[in-house]
Amino acid sequence: MNGETLYSIGDLARRTGLTVKAIRFYADTGIVPPTDRTPAGYRRYGTDAVARLELVRTLRELGIDLATIRKVMDREVSLTDVAATHAEALDVQIRVLRQRRAVLTAVARRGSTPQETDLMHKLARLSEAERHCLIDDFLGAVFDGLRDHPAFAAVVRSLTPELPGDPEPEQIEAWVELAELLRDHDFRTTLHGTAQDLAADRAPDDAGGLPRILADAVRVQVAPALEAGVEPDSPAAEPIVAALAAHYARILGCPASHDPRTLYRRLAARLEQMNDPRRDHYLSLLAVVNGWPAPGSLAPVLTWSTAAFRTRIPRR
Repeated sequence: MNGETLYSIGDLARRTGLTVKAIRFYADTGIVPPTDRTPAGYRRYGTDAVARLELVRTLRELGIDLATIRKVMDREVSLTDVAATHAEALDVQIRVLRQRRAVLTAVARRGSTPQETDLMHKLARLSEAERHCLIDDFLGAVFDGLRDHPAFAAVVRSLTPELPGDPEPEQIEAWVELAELLRDHDFRTTLHGTAQDLAADRAPDDAGGLPRILADAVRVQVAPALEAGVEPDSPAAEPIVAALAAHYARILGCPASHDPRTLYRRLAARLEQMNDPRRDHYLSLLAVVNGWPAPGSLAPVLTWSTAAFRTRIPRR
């Protein structure tokens, strides 16, 4: 035909590495039809058939279905659009596979039971919207009634887990534990009470944080004493107790002459309330999920501070 070189189906098989059966199939489906036939009925293909077959093989290896390949060959759709669509679909599949790998790795690491494995799988595959719903429900319950507080938005941000799209196994494991805490009714009730009480312990003109301002003050004052081996009931602890009491009095808007018995008892109760091991666990898991540095535990300084105030509550 006009001097064009034509190839037999065997020639194409040798040039492309495809089997004769595969080439015949692509011809029969109209994806790479023959250019001509010999008088005996044998198929002959033009030089462009080699390029078309190479493209078909590439697209099939990339997972694109035959119907779409035919549309590309017939120029009904552009290869660019097809590639973009399939790339997006592969992104989703890759995220799902990585998530499954992370779950299986966590299961192997923890030696999980079938029930735990099922729960881990269900929690890990929650959609982003479902995760946010679970988180919002938890934080909404904890900070119910405090939305107008000036520190509300910042505190909520600091407590919100954000599982990445491509989590590591330890992030999946941490998220599963965190999700179980989010659903713990007693934990959310306890945190709600703590948040309410700490928010109430504020002078009317104070725009500081919810629990953070007290927790930070305790950490700064007490951590050096712990490192130095100061006992909470020792005379060396007196300046620390006095400084924390004065700080708390300022939070309350109380005069310096406020009844120390009432002040010490109230502060000791707040510190005990804050010293919930689940709170430290939540913050540790949160750091893993969000990829943040591991937080230091407040438990030692809270325990020391509580003991220091309890031993100094004046008796009647």
